[in-house]
Amino acid sequence: MTMRGLKGERVLMRIHIGERDRFEGKPLYEALVNLLRTRGYAGATVFRGVMGYGASGRLATDHMELLAFDLPLVIECVDTQEKIEAILPEIDLMIDAGLITLERAKVILYRGKRNDSPPHTLPEEDRIDITGDWKQQK
Repeated sequence: MTMRGLKGERVLMRIHIGERDRFEGKPLYEALVNLLRTRGYAGATVFRGVMGYGASGRLATDHMELLAFDLPLVIECVDTQEKIEAILPEIDLMIDAGLITLERAKVILYRGKRNDSPPHTLPEEDRIDITGDWKQQK
């Protein structure tokens, strides 16, 4: 199945939380990804950091067992500005401590696995789109 309609200017949302953060008894990162998935967002990925600190200034690192109790996590999601803005109030209610950032992103490729055709026969609308003003001018 090919996913269409995500190419072009979109918004990248990054949610920075701790590994031990919870929402309704579940890991917060799971609750956030499940929320985004059930609402039909394009996708979400959770990254686990090896070291970091947040507003509290407390260091977390996987180098020392004592400090590895709450490693940093980042959940990334790219979708339209309207969809990202629409979900923010719900995410706000789920997060006790953390950081959310938004930035513009140029999506040049978004597709699911293809079982029907080899890559050299892709329809034009499914090919990488590197047009536009995203490149820095010299």
